[in-house]
Amino acid sequence: MKKINRLVFVLLTILSLTACTSDEDEMKSRPRGYLRIDLPKKDYKTYSADCPFSFESPVYAVVHPDEDPHAEPCWLNVDFPKFKGRIHLTYKKVDKNNLHQFLEDAYKLASKHQIKASAIGEMRIVRDSAKVYGLMYDIEGNAASSLQFYLTDSVHNYVRGALYFIAPPNSDSLAPVIDFIRADVYKMVNTFKWKD
Repeated sequence: MKKINRLVFVLLTILSLTACTSDEDEMKSRPRGYLRIDLPKKDYKTYSADCPFSFESPVYAVVHPDEDPHAEPCWLNVDFPKFKGRIHLTYKKVDKNNLHQFLEDAYKLASKHQIKASAIGEMRIVRDSAKVYGLMYDIEGNAASSLQFYLTDSVHNYVRGALYFIAPPNSDSLAPVIDFIRADVYKMVNTFKWKD
């Protein structure tokens, strides 16, 4: 009799546990939350060194020469220490034979992110008064670089820029910072000047 009572108790317990749930009652995980990021006030200063160009950069960014052993003259890094972000700027002198190759390289480097990107938008840059022409690639999704661009005067000078973060690429958590720095890149591009 004790065995039957135990068996009935176990069966009733199992039946009551499985009968009381439905798809709507199942526990659902909450969306992942991210820390709030305090963004500094926008303010800019002019960067001008011994390079054939100048631009305005944010006061909360540090512009310094690229210290990589393979870096060439006028290769710069624009660091955003608070956000662990960096814009790599590479400068090349243009002659009549290499501009096409530089433009092709910029396209290939941006296209490498298609694997992880959900979309890549292109924005033409045309500032005739300053002889600044180029293209900006806005890379959406979990790609390693979220923003790339190139600028040229089509005759003598070429600069390519790429934004990277020292963090795993997660577009959800980085979105506020990417949007914030995107405005700084627009400012940089709109104030970019070639030196005579």
